[in-house]
Amino acid sequence: MRRAKITIIGAGNVGATCAHWCAANELGDVVLLDVPQTENMPKGKALDLFQASPIMGFDSRLVGTTDYAETANSDVVVITAGIARKPGMSRDDLLSTNAKIVTNVAEQVKATSPNAVVIVVSNPLDAMVQRAYQVLGFPSHRVIGQAGVLDTARFRAFLAMELNVSVEDISAMLMGGHGDTMVPIASCTSVGGIPVTQLITPERLEQIVQRTRDGGAEIVSLLKTGSAYYAPAAATAQMVEAVVRDKKRLVPCAALCNAEYGVGGYYVGVPVVIGSGGVEKIVELQLTDSEKAAFQKSVDAVKSLVATMGQLLASA
Repeated sequence: MRRAKITIIGAGNVGATCAHWCAANELGDVVLLDVPQTENMPKGKALDLFQASPIMGFDSRLVGTTDYAETANSDVVVITAGIARKPGMSRDDLLSTNAKIVTNVAEQVKATSPNAVVIVVSNPLDAMVQRAYQVLGFPSHRVIGQAGVLDTARFRAFLAMELNVSVEDISAMLMGGHGDTMVPIASCTSVGGIPVTQLITPERLEQIVQRTRDGGAEIVSLLKTGSAYYAPAAATAQMVEAVVRDKKRLVPCAALCNAEYGVGGYYVGVPVVIGSGGVEKIVELQLTDSEKAAFQKSVDAVKSLVATMGQLLASA
């Protein structure tokens, strides 16, 4: 059976770590690409990873390159390219620079892998996936933003820490934008099947939600010289696996919502089913009035961010 071809654009910490996860789990052969200015850096990282294969027991092939020709006809393309956050920066501070980077990357992907499922990781996520979709011109189900899988994983990890239980027993769902306005869905959050509201006070739960919202910034402040990469890379690899193995995973991702949730043509985090075709279904939940209001606030923030991006690109 033909192996899937997975291209990861951006050989920084998130990209290289994602390549590691994909190769180690034998999701397919991996091409790790970065800009020509990096010279042989992606080649070095790919070679280093490949030399781990006899020890870890995987047969995925890894190629490092600065040439988009080597990415041709990829089944999945992951876009991690862009500058990373530094202490004191919000995801939105990256908007202007990363919008230009994602525009260039999307143009190259459109030319070299016109049938790929594209997973966008670059921040600010909600605007970057919208921009990639605009430039690629692909059907919306083949352009997905990675955010909800990561945010939900952070939420689950913090809940497991609070309750001293296994992370495997925590089920949760976060919706909305990737940032300060993400919305926890209490009715979809449970511990071993027990509603979380029976185990944690509303006040403490809100504190955990806020820590989740600040999850990326907390790591940036601790690292001081970079941003999170292990968890973002693992979240992205899970999405890649859902596509290449047609797993039909129901996970929160940034998907283009039109009539769904009344969004009206924007990418925002919602529950979706991911399989070989990308987003195969958007799942509409029955939200409470307070959840609807919080979700709408999040959608409005995404719309504002996208509008600002449009103005910046128009004036560039």
